[in-house]
Amino acid sequence: MPDMSASLALTHLVPLAKEVDENKVTPGVLGFIVFAVMALAVWGLMKSMNRQLTRVDFKEDADPKAEPAGKATSGSAGTGSGGEASPAKG
Repeated sequence: MPDMSASLALTHLVPLAKEVDENKVTPGVLGFIVFAVMALAVWGLMKSMNRQLTRVDFKEDADPKAEPAGKATSGSAGTGSGGEASPAKG
């Protein structure tokens, strides 16, 4: 069957197209427009959220009960930048 020509394939698909109910309700142009508007709204909201998250300051105040950043014990070796988180960019 892989060597079937395009015209033969179309003749097999035509009866399948006739089986579709012509009175069936489909979304049509209005459904496409509503979907496109919703997609644009989600894109705009994600862009706005990204802009707002870049403005957030992630630096936290130092914990007064914690050890000073200069004195690290052997158990906390390689902890990084003293507990400060930097915002992800990209």
